[in-house]
Amino acid sequence: MKFVDRAKIYVKAGNGGNGCVAFRREKFVPFGGPSGGNGGKGGDVVLIADPSVRTLLDFKHKRHFKAENGQIGSGNNRHGKNGKDLIIKVPVGTVVKDAQTGEVIADLVSPDQKVVVAKGGRGGKGNAAFKTSTNQSPDYAEEGEKGEEKWVELELKLIADIGIVGFPNAGKSTLISVLTKARPKVADYPFTTLSPVLGVMHIDYGKSVVLADIPGLIEGASKGQGLGHHFLRHIERTKALIHLIDISDFRERDPVEAFEIINREMEKYSPELVKKPQIIVGNKIDILSDRTEIERLRKYFENKGYKFLPVSLATLEGIDKLKKEIVNLYESLKKGEKKNEKV
Repeated sequence: MKFVDRAKIYVKAGNGGNGCVAFRREKFVPFGGPSGGNGGKGGDVVLIADPSVRTLLDFKHKRHFKAENGQIGSGNNRHGKNGKDLIIKVPVGTVVKDAQTGEVIADLVSPDQKVVVAKGGRGGKGNAAFKTSTNQSPDYAEEGEKGEEKWVELELKLIADIGIVGFPNAGKSTLISVLTKARPKVADYPFTTLSPVLGVMHIDYGKSVVLADIPGLIEGASKGQGLGHHFLRHIERTKALIHLIDISDFRERDPVEAFEIINREMEKYSPELVKKPQIIVGNKIDILSDRTEIERLRKYFENKGYKFLPVSLATLEGIDKLKKEIVNLYESLKKGEKKNEKV
């Protein structure tokens, strides 16, 4: 399934039904009076977050959505039927914006969370509603109001506890497949992963950590280079990051340089990203001939306040220690959230 995380759709709520002009015409009922009923309300357009929907792909094929109109009123004070609301399912994590103003209408971060993006028009009043002591036989009624209509932008930001970042070929796809049951495509060339991948790392007793492989970050990603500018937004919701770097003998660049480049790109996109806790993971130690390099890197990153963990995703060396560190980080983040809730 193709991953699509942006879409623009047109929504039109239903129009309200017109009110009715009618008079009672019954035998033995003199001066029956007005009996026109009100029109029904137009249906709303409602977006709802549905966990079964994983992408915005459907909105590439259908872009126009219209709710049902309210029905007109009729005689004998019968009101028109309200139009049905139109329910549109979107992925959990969808940000809804007014396409014209850019204003955020809603951020649908919880399952079944919903928002009305276009309100249906009010039904017009029938002539019976206008009867007064001085106007016993009104011969007019209201038209129903037009339903709201607008273009809406949908932007999906994946909801994960921890994001995995790093240069292409650092081993991000392999890491998420080792830590979780996710099975992304893995190969020996850049940009193997063309869309974010979510995986669940189970801890115990029903506890789990959701990890996201964020693809395509390179130098210039914040300006549109490579693929990363499409996916940087998915890091925004994560609580922490695993920063994967290649420390093998066959690396393309110095590990410190690689780390600094990715951090600069994240900071250019949003200064808040580099404030997130990071675990630095040095991959491919199975093809590192000089192990003193590990201590050099450990000293560098620890001086910056980061934990550095050397691993081999090929031989699984260091993976158990990494899992424990991820669990510790996740638990500390949860404790911090609970403290904030109490405050």
